[in-house]
Amino acid sequence: MMRGIETNITEIRRKIFTEVARLAYEGGDYSRIEKLPYQIIPGEVAALRESIFLERAIIGERLRLEIGLPLRSVKQHEPVAEGINESAIAEKYYEPPLINIIKFACHSCPDNVVRVTDSCQGCLANPCVEVCPKDAVSIVNGRSVIDQEKCIKCGKCINVCPYHAILRMERPCASACGVDAIHSDEYGRAEIDHDKCVSCGMCLVNCPFGAIADKGQIFQTILALKSGTPVYAAIAPAVVGQFDPGMTPGKLRKAMQALGFTDIYDVSIGADLCSIEEAKDFLAEVPEKQPFMATSCCPAWSVMAKKQFPEFASYISMAMTPMVLTGRLIKRQHPGCKVVFVGPCAAKKLEASRRTIRSDVDFVLTFEELAGMFQAKNVDFTAIEEDEGYSDASGDGRNFAVSGGVAQAVVNCIHDSDPTREVKVASAEGLRECKKMLMMAKRGIYDGYLLEGMACPGGCVGGAGTIQAINKATAAVTKNKNAAAYQCVSGSQYKEYLDELHK
Repeated sequence: MMRGIETNITEIRRKIFTEVARLAYEGGDYSRIEKLPYQIIPGEVAALRESIFLERAIIGERLRLEIGLPLRSVKQHEPVAEGINESAIAEKYYEPPLINIIKFACHSCPDNVVRVTDSCQGCLANPCVEVCPKDAVSIVNGRSVIDQEKCIKCGKCINVCPYHAILRMERPCASACGVDAIHSDEYGRAEIDHDKCVSCGMCLVNCPFGAIADKGQIFQTILALKSGTPVYAAIAPAVVGQFDPGMTPGKLRKAMQALGFTDIYDVSIGADLCSIEEAKDFLAEVPEKQPFMATSCCPAWSVMAKKQFPEFASYISMAMTPMVLTGRLIKRQHPGCKVVFVGPCAAKKLEASRRTIRSDVDFVLTFEELAGMFQAKNVDFTAIEEDEGYSDASGDGRNFAVSGGVAQAVVNCIHDSDPTREVKVASAEGLRECKKMLMMAKRGIYDGYLLEGMACPGGCVGGAGTIQAINKATAAVTKNKNAAAYQCVSGSQYKEYLDELHK
């Protein structure tokens, strides 16, 4: 998990987002994108890879993806700018897949290989040899050697080595993928099975070679901002603490207006409404009509659950996600406007592209992408005056951003209307753990429970589009939750809109 660590990859990503934003803000002849790889990677000596030309080629692909364009084929010549004029529209723009592997940036990492390292001391006991069920470990010149043809990767030698000299090498992106959607192609490079992929983006943030990137909508968002149509930003509750310390909640409205946004809304408002709906669903359905109910707000979790456990599809709450509820609320109050969801999540880009949601949310940006826009417009947070803030949501709604927060908000809402009702909760973070939770539910262990699934470690604060370390972001969200004027979602002044938002 590299969030919160300034690496070469995060620096390059930031430059990509900034330059694409600058390109859109400045307008004119977009073919000048051809020069950006040379601007981002200057000089003539390679500093990051074996070839400066390779690095610039990778930058070109990243630029295309951020504009929403597809990767180019290495089999034929095609300019970086190919298709850019067609994408220069103030509308949602990109074709699936959302998550892409730039093949010539992939390191072809070893995939599930057990190896003996230089830490082997050639001990007398040789426990690695003794425990191997396939006689794959032998002693050569006093050191342990593993025959890869015989090795079945059982891990017994790893567990018994007193020097921890044997390790399992796994492809980082595949290890991070909770739905096992990544395998090797014929050249040993990573490849995504898009039938399995739920676009959580965990592979993206765990690839140490920066070979994986998602498509973006910075370009189209800025063109919408310049179009004269009112554009409102729906800001996810995980935003607190993501930017420079000079950026406080009281400065966010004016900072966003400096980018061209008309105004901002807190998606915690939608979280309040989502909690009310899920509490109502739980009270009506569990256990009389269904054995348990699962939360719906994390799209990667809900898509994974429906794909891998189709028999549970009807047990996932039908409540609209906070993003959708907030988007509908904004469009109800400001007809004819456009809505941009700004959050920590790659999967929200896919959710917003669904046929039933396209009219509610026009664009999705991550916090990283928004930071690029701030950089492109030279927004100085320290020069912005504080105002009263922009959120009148509950503490529980603000706490949706952390693991356990969604379930706690629903439980508190249930108890507000029925203090005697016992609500058992199970929660999981990371799709592998979510899958384990559903396997246990399949065995009846969670009958009567409310299940909360979060695709990312720590919850939304660990999303693929975040900037800060998870523990730091969690602390900021908790502080923001405690600062709310009221804590329980039942106090929301927006709940009167719920019936309207379903029309």
